[in-house]
Amino acid sequence: MTLWTAAEAAEATGGRVTSDWAVNGVSIDTRTIQPGDLFVALTAARDGHEFVAQALEKGAGAALVSRIPEGVPEDAPLLIVEDVQLGLEALGCAGRDRCNARVLGVTGSVGKTSTKEMLATILDAQGKTHASVASYNNHWGVPLTLARMPRNTEFAVIEIGMNHPGEISPLAQQARPHVALVTTVAAVHLEAFESVAGIAHEKAAIFDGLIEGGAAILNADIEHADILRDCARDLGAKTVDFGRNGSDYTLTNVTQEADSVHAKATVAGHPFAFDVQSAGTHFAMNALGALAACVEMGVDLDQAIAGLGGWSPVKGRGVREQIALTDGGRIELLDDSYNANPTSMEAALDVLAAAQGQRRIAFLGDMKELGPEETAMHAAIADVSAVQRVDKVHCVGPLMKALHDALPTGKRGLWFETSTEMAVHLPELVQAGDTVLAKGSLSMALAQIVDGLRKMGQGGALD
Repeated sequence: MTLWTAAEAAEATGGRVTSDWAVNGVSIDTRTIQPGDLFVALTAARDGHEFVAQALEKGAGAALVSRIPEGVPEDAPLLIVEDVQLGLEALGCAGRDRCNARVLGVTGSVGKTSTKEMLATILDAQGKTHASVASYNNHWGVPLTLARMPRNTEFAVIEIGMNHPGEISPLAQQARPHVALVTTVAAVHLEAFESVAGIAHEKAAIFDGLIEGGAAILNADIEHADILRDCARDLGAKTVDFGRNGSDYTLTNVTQEADSVHAKATVAGHPFAFDVQSAGTHFAMNALGALAACVEMGVDLDQAIAGLGGWSPVKGRGVREQIALTDGGRIELLDDSYNANPTSMEAALDVLAAAQGQRRIAFLGDMKELGPEETAMHAAIADVSAVQRVDKVHCVGPLMKALHDALPTGKRGLWFETSTEMAVHLPELVQAGDTVLAKGSLSMALAQIVDGLRKMGQGGALD
């Protein structure tokens, strides 16, 4: 199905086309580009114009550029604009404008990507659903998602993130959601914000994009829920809250199993129950918010609960797997290596502490962008109650040295500056029957430890 014709894209962006063309997708990466895609030559670490010729050789239907790149003929299928980023934003806004889908925006300090996947799973059972890929939630990810949206989409789920003040509002105004969900507000990106209250105000900016009569879904349990609620009401939005303290959707009980949770809740005084196919009470809370949001999107609650049953966590975000060792034993891996902050670290340790393995082993990496108090925040992990039920904690990264030093002697494992160094020692640190957690900020590359553990199961040498 054609996504954009040359005429449509030119009208949307105000650009000039060099020939007639049509595309059925939009890409920013020549490594994953598909034949028929529109290649967007963004400038990031490198200038995307350097890759236009390669994109066309791989079958790109056209390229969005601000100049004709060297080595590309003048009659190549191009859309020439003054600024490629602004051109992508214009294309995204046009994609949103032409579509009659009900749109749901989601943000939060913790859990937004997992919740986005829950929302997409639930809504996909109700109609043609389009959702952000991976964590495409920034200044290029949001317009890219909108530009990729098929015109016959019925539901869209748009993840919106931020690193600095002022980033969420313009993205929300591009998405123009009918419903906006804030999962949590926590001590993340404190390098750019003076306080968690400042983060709450930034997260509340997602409500700036709500269409008239839209609904704001917020977590009533967080410290600054009042900021979210007041910002939504000031904009005239309907507010719906959820949580243990939620007055609309109230979480009343969570039972944690080995690889799932069973939750009970009420809405308007009426009880209901739901299951989440991953261990961790935080997943139950995210799911409750997702259910509330889907009801506001027009989905029957029972149908939303049924749809939730099809969700499972994505790679690096709480996936559990059994690894069969060459000696016949097994270890259980909790792969939460994609990201970390104090709130999500505590949640992951809670899951590890509840595991039934012979030993509970944690490999924890630095939590980035926490600001001036980062050293104290790392040391404070030693005081998390779940640590008392963990047998050994191994630490990776300069900041995690503070946790290593703060741990009781009996729980203190090894410390290395890098995951590469730690991975060499895995065979002596992990044994059959262990349950092993790997968690840290993405830049700490704890995926190397995850891969190392998997290689133990394959009998392969560690890199």
